[in-house]
Amino acid sequence: MSAQETPNPGKTIETPKGAWTITFLLFLFMLVNFADKIVVGLAGVPIMTELKLTPEQFGLLGSSFFFLFSISAIVVGFIVNKVPTRWVLLALAVIWAVTQFPMVGTVSFTTLLICRIVLGAGEGPAFSVAAHAIYKWFPDEKRTLPTAILSQGSAFGVIIAVPALNWIIVNHSWHYAFGALGIVGLIWVCAWLALGKEGPLEDTQALAVSETKIPYVQLLTSRTFLGCVAATFGAYWALSLGLTWFTPFIIKGLGFSQSQAGWISVLPWVFGATIVLLTGWISQLMMARGSTTRVARGVLGSVPLVIGGLILAMMPHVQGAGLQLTLLVVGTGLCGAIYVVCPPMLGEFTPASQRGAILAIYGALYTLSGIIAPAVMGTVIQHASSTLEGYMTGFTINAAIMVGSGLLGLLLLWPNTERARLTGGTAAQAAPLKGAVSPT
Repeated sequence: MSAQETPNPGKTIETPKGAWTITFLLFLFMLVNFADKIVVGLAGVPIMTELKLTPEQFGLLGSSFFFLFSISAIVVGFIVNKVPTRWVLLALAVIWAVTQFPMVGTVSFTTLLICRIVLGAGEGPAFSVAAHAIYKWFPDEKRTLPTAILSQGSAFGVIIAVPALNWIIVNHSWHYAFGALGIVGLIWVCAWLALGKEGPLEDTQALAVSETKIPYVQLLTSRTFLGCVAATFGAYWALSLGLTWFTPFIIKGLGFSQSQAGWISVLPWVFGATIVLLTGWISQLMMARGSTTRVARGVLGSVPLVIGGLILAMMPHVQGAGLQLTLLVVGTGLCGAIYVVCPPMLGEFTPASQRGAILAIYGALYTLSGIIAPAVMGTVIQHASSTLEGYMTGFTINAAIMVGSGLLGLLLLWPNTERARLTGGTAAQAAPLKGAVSPT
């Protein structure tokens, strides 16, 4: 029986045996995903030194990860409506592992660039496919906790992996850090082959036949969809800079050592994870007390973006590495609020059989900032009068984009009225994603 169907309103659908095993495996899947993402930024200084890369070239390397990221996310988002998620997840994880091993030996800039492009294509669909897989194991009313666990895999991927990978970089070589990620990826593949299964609760093909559809043109041009894309675009600009440039900034800009950088680089993710959990809790509390989703989701997610941008804009005007680092961590960390609220807002008016594609397209569009942001920062640094001035200019651009995206969110995010307009006053049969974070 589909998790979207409630033929007996008084009957509670039980969670199938093995659901939490799948949830834990997919938590590890997202952990590996973000460890793969951050390794280039963490090893940025040794990579630039060994390969003699300019800031522009390193910025291009950071951007290259996202060249096929969005296209892959959209394509695979439609594929999983017909192909079992078990096999799609397996294929993605194999791609992640295989693309790490060429970096173990002597590697050229071109080889590194190609491997990052292929890795990005494999990681683009990760969150949407993993969420789609989890929703086949839990009924609607029990999805909040497993979705939150899945979402926190990204933060834990950085918090756990960064000290370990940095130890390898400092004591051995940045080449071996990539190799370690490849081995971890293959271990996950083996675990998934042994334990991974398709969930029994949701038959997307049956839903595609029985459920009333809303034309994709209407969904994709709705102001709430456009507002989600615009707001999260600004948040992901900050995240992609963090993945690529945070560690080089604290080493070359603020003067910390590579060893110290390994621990400092964890700070934005710890703070961001705290913001994520607080936002999810506050949003649900506000809704329980009668707030509209316009306020409990749209406003709650947009205002921190504006505040974060204003905090980040103060960086060039203060002195001291500690204060500048604090402003950077707090300013960019506040972006996490928007990831919590946008997926459930889209879920308010999107039919369940169209949910995977809409979430995939949403993710594909906002992650386009990942192509632009690292390259812009690299260009700004290279043409600045000093390295520190270049970083400060780049973070000021980031601040302006965050403020602008937050204001667009405040203007456009009206999910409750969107639902009434698109469904004629009847709530769309869309699974709630309370507490979800989609940093991709």
